[in-house]
Amino acid sequence: MRLSMLRPLYERPGPWASVYLDASHNTQDAAETLDLRWRTARETLAEAGCGDATLGALARAILGHEPRPGRYGIAAFAAQGRVALTQLIAAPPRREIAAFGPLPHAMPLVAQLGEEIPYIRVVVGHTGAEITSAGPGRLVRTETVEGGEAFPIRKLKLGGWRQSHWQQAAQESWRRNAGTVAEAVTQLADRCDAEVIVVGGDPQSRPLLVEQLPERWRGRVVLTDAGMRAPGASDEPLDDVTVRAIAAQAAAHEEEVLARYRMQRGRDAAAGDGLPAVVTALQRGQVDTVLLVDDPSSTEELWAGPGPLELSYDKAELRAMNVEHPQKVRADAALVRALACTDAGLILAEPQELPVEGGVAALLRYADAGTRHR
Repeated sequence: MRLSMLRPLYERPGPWASVYLDASHNTQDAAETLDLRWRTARETLAEAGCGDATLGALARAILGHEPRPGRYGIAAFAAQGRVALTQLIAAPPRREIAAFGPLPHAMPLVAQLGEEIPYIRVVVGHTGAEITSAGPGRLVRTETVEGGEAFPIRKLKLGGWRQSHWQQAAQESWRRNAGTVAEAVTQLADRCDAEVIVVGGDPQSRPLLVEQLPERWRGRVVLTDAGMRAPGASDEPLDDVTVRAIAAQAAAHEEEVLARYRMQRGRDAAAGDGLPAVVTALQRGQVDTVLLVDDPSSTEELWAGPGPLELSYDKAELRAMNVEHPQKVRADAALVRALACTDAGLILAEPQELPVEGGVAALLRYADAGTRHR
């Protein structure tokens, strides 16, 4: 996964307040419950030294967010009296967190969100389609596309030569309307670099749409019988198909990175294995992807400077890199910052997939020991 959505967290200095709360809205007293949870978090942050301006900004973001039905969580990050990122999470956090430190505590958000797979979902009918797209930053947009052909749409049973004529005319109207939808899907796919295109809706319109997509996008199409444009139709079956398609693509990414990492280990068993090796590789700008076993209980720390690649086990080493005031930070917080700011990737692996000390390794862009990246 790429962590570009987290870059706003590193555009200003800290200290940072990081909050993860259960924001579920499934009871009558949901608002009061969230308020109590926030008060507990606020007390923790205030005791740690968080200022009133930052606490007030967080309160407005958390208590003032637009609630959605069901169980979910919210994560918010603020510094210097301003909230840099507020993110709703599909499920409540594994544990509620209120942390205050030099860097945002972003690892729990990364672990819970999983990989960001850009996708498009189309519910197509004879006259047009409803198109949902999700691109970088998980920004989801839905739009309606209507074709220009309004008549004839239905195949009429008239008998004789007229039946064949009207059936062919209706088929041609469907095809042209599907072509209009295909143009819209192509533009969106090019814009967000969609990795999955889920196509549901009318069974006769689906193939007409797919055959008019450019060849570069046809291979990413997942066809499904789910989805209808009818008013009041449930989205749940189509949601399930979309989630499974995205999960399959994310799993394919993970397996591809793990396979490349195993090849790297076959050439050099020590290259990129363990946190010290990963830190050194990050300093040198060598890292393509970090592989990590997420451990919320980890107390591992590093010294860090204001720059994303200014991290080390040794405070004196950072001093030698002209970092005037190194600070002790969570190791995972320093890693996430480095990856988000350098376009390197992250794969969260299971312990059995990454049997190395510390549960962290790096897939390298190149293997020679060069000068530190500055």
